[in-house]
Amino acid sequence: MLDYSTKAAAIKFLADEPVKILGSFLKLNLTFNSGAAFSLASSATILLSTFSMIAVAVIFYFSRKVKSTQWAIALGLVLGGVFGNLSDRIFRNPGGLQGEVVDWIQIPNWPVFNIADTAVVSAAVLITILSAKNIDFYGRDKNDE
Repeated sequence: MLDYSTKAAAIKFLADEPVKILGSFLKLNLTFNSGAAFSLASSATILLSTFSMIAVAVIFYFSRKVKSTQWAIALGLVLGGVFGNLSDRIFRNPGGLQGEVVDWIQIPNWPVFNIADTAVVSAAVLITILSAKNIDFYGRDKNDE
């Protein structure tokens, strides 16, 4: 809901020109991205959409088994991010899994992104930390093994 609302606001308020928030460090700049992160695979939008739907199905399957709150949060962040951008691909022009994702947050030396992207990146960081700390997905105590 937050992703959808911020994208709607970006389309309404940023259509004319970017808005500087913190000088040249943080700008709100409306762009439309047909590709993945860093605008990669911009000609493979249907493939990206299909991959997103497969990722959602896999997460739904494994989420029934998760017992760790931290892992549940990580999976929820992934789902929220994937659904945010997938809904753009489904419902925005030209539609049919080929729609462009609305991006609007810009920082130096980084592609323009959105709240859904932030959720996916946050999930990746959290998953890396959970894995490094050996926190079990299924809630088992690793010390008992």
